[in-house]
Amino acid sequence: MKGSAVNNPTLPPTAPPYLTKGPGRFISLRTKFVVFFSLILVLSCAGMSWYFIHSKRLAMTDQVRDLGVILSKNLVHNVRYGIIIEERAMLDQFITGVLGVEEVVYVRITGTDGHVLAEKSKGTLTTPLGTLRSADRPFYPNLDIATSLLRTPGSEPTITHLRLTAAGPLPIQEGGSTLVLSTSGLQEETFYDFALPVMRRSEPRLEALALQEEETHGTRATQTALLALGVVQVGLTEVPMQRELARALRTFLLLTLGIMTTGILCTNLLARRIITPLRNLAAGARNVSEGDLSTFVVPTTQDEVGQLTALFNLMTKSLQERDQAISTNLETIRRHMMQLATINQSSAAITSTLDLDRLLSTVLQLLSENLGFARMVLFLWDNDRGVVTVAQMLGLPPEFEEAARTLVIPVRDDNGVTATLLIHGKPVLVSNLDAVTDRIAPALLPMLRQVGIFSFVAAPLRSQQRILGYLGADRGTIPCTEEDVDLLMTIASHVAVAVDNARAYTELATLTEHLERRVQERTHELQTVNERLQDHDQRRSKFVSVASHELRTPMTSIKGFIENMLDGLTGPLSERQAHYLQRVKHNVDRLTRIINQLLDWSRLDVGRIDIKPESLNINEFTQDVVESIQTLAAEKSIRLEVLPCNQPITVRADRDKLEQIIFNLVGNAIKFTPPSGHVTVGCSLCDANYAQITVADTGCGIAPDQLPHVFTEFSKVESAMPTSQGAQLGLFITKSLVALHGGQMCVESQLGVGTTFYFTLPVSPTPPSTP
Repeated sequence: MKGSAVNNPTLPPTAPPYLTKGPGRFISLRTKFVVFFSLILVLSCAGMSWYFIHSKRLAMTDQVRDLGVILSKNLVHNVRYGIIIEERAMLDQFITGVLGVEEVVYVRITGTDGHVLAEKSKGTLTTPLGTLRSADRPFYPNLDIATSLLRTPGSEPTITHLRLTAAGPLPIQEGGSTLVLSTSGLQEETFYDFALPVMRRSEPRLEALALQEEETHGTRATQTALLALGVVQVGLTEVPMQRELARALRTFLLLTLGIMTTGILCTNLLARRIITPLRNLAAGARNVSEGDLSTFVVPTTQDEVGQLTALFNLMTKSLQERDQAISTNLETIRRHMMQLATINQSSAAITSTLDLDRLLSTVLQLLSENLGFARMVLFLWDNDRGVVTVAQMLGLPPEFEEAARTLVIPVRDDNGVTATLLIHGKPVLVSNLDAVTDRIAPALLPMLRQVGIFSFVAAPLRSQQRILGYLGADRGTIPCTEEDVDLLMTIASHVAVAVDNARAYTELATLTEHLERRVQERTHELQTVNERLQDHDQRRSKFVSVASHELRTPMTSIKGFIENMLDGLTGPLSERQAHYLQRVKHNVDRLTRIINQLLDWSRLDVGRIDIKPESLNINEFTQDVVESIQTLAAEKSIRLEVLPCNQPITVRADRDKLEQIIFNLVGNAIKFTPPSGHVTVGCSLCDANYAQITVADTGCGIAPDQLPHVFTEFSKVESAMPTSQGAQLGLFITKSLVALHGGQMCVESQLGVGTTFYFTLPVSPTPPSTP
């Protein structure tokens, strides 16, 4: 590219080994660029070509199949009478009409005994993919296709894909391609055979006779053979479709080659435009890698490559400045690395233990050894008492250590060093002890002078916005600096977190021990209460069971005496007396039902109800149960009926419990349905494993907000007929019995319209037992 320049374009004789060009190893970026985009063009065009030809071939194949289906069905409709009377002239006339279609190459009509009634063929092609055929060389498919259709006829054509070879027509495997790119190598023709049986029109009387014969012989082979009059076969060639596909493919290939050639040329020109400035940048980068940071590359374009060149020049200038700065600050970096390594070791020591004394001793030892501090002291703040005490120290003589541990320094906001650290949370740097004697605690100042401290630093221990104490250190005869303050502040934050964690751990251990004692006490109390509740529950269940049994005997006696009086055994009764006795009998029956429900509820509560399942025909069983309730329905002028099942259904259930379930649901439906109402019982299959029984009525219905409570024991569900309500246990017991069978129960209802209960039972794989 014109105008491009690099101040040192030639490589030195000693270039790095990874920049030298080895024989057969270097491939230019231009070559990669051209090859990549060319490969994309080739793959894209090839994919588009394949998709176009494949879609066109599928569409044309569907057209040939649709045409074959229409021709075969029309021919079957037209030649039925000709086959019946075996009028060959009529059949030839229809065959000639069908052969007028270009794709049709042969037509054959076969009789019911397998003999050929009529057939015509255009013959084989004289040239591959040509239009002329030789009538002297006709061909037809094998008679096995027609024979198989006579045995098993159908209502849709049987389509067979065949290839005409020297041995005759042979089937083509599914997925075999019949697309031909040229005519030079085509020697075999492919076609579709559409075979459809000609069926006899069946009369209702014939269907009845056929059904009788099927029941007599146990097979329908004779019936289907009598309905088939013959078979019509129409062959449609794929040659016109192949000619059209070959022409389309050649045109598309030429267009694709043109597009790929143009794309490759444009890609080459674009690559040259991009690669030349990049070569200049590569030469400049090679100079920089060899240490020449004064390299400058002249920008030659205003695009992204030009921006990259400008950034490269800016980078070389920045590298020069960075090289000078690195040389100047290398010693400082090494010193900081040593300090960071010490901080890292201290952090590892902090996280290694929760023992406060051991933690503080380890940290102070690391700081003293690695950072050069001569003496270090850690003070902890007792906020409740308002004083600070020495928690740990290092580097002091033994006699001073004993005196230091007895120090108690009060904390007051008096602008002293202790107030600055603990109240205001700021670090302190003392360059000369004599200059701040008025700010040092009187109990601490003599000890500092005796030890020989004249310069020190201190940093507060801050954790979660709380100050726990402070950490102080000195370097002996070397004055402390601001760098020591920053370093100590970093260490102090880690130490503060460690101290806070150690204290929290101690408090948590104490709290955990206290909680364990409380939990044990509460657990013992709960066990005692639970034992009392279990005993109370057992006594309640026993009371309900005993009371129910004891009440049933007098109820039976009362009912018997009332029935005797109603039957006239005690003499004639007036109309009012009979009415009163009927009301007493009604309430005795109601009380008996409530007692029975309480007894069933008690048994369910203690789990004493056993299920003895057996195979039952649900339709017959339901009719028997409903028949026993017809009298109750007739008293209220309610129409009670069982809808017949659409198929025999056998369920696995306990006979007595299932009778109780149906009796409860139908009894509820009659009870809450006004006179002249309607109650229906039906059954159906939910799936292969469960059958569903439905009890529907035209009664008063249930409010939507009350539906979730209908299956709850002792629930007070409001009803439009409150006089019919009982102990609210019947539906709970019914649903519990269904659940014991492994089924489910649900309800749908609408006020003023009626209610429908559904429940499911497992289907029995064995035949039903004899009732």
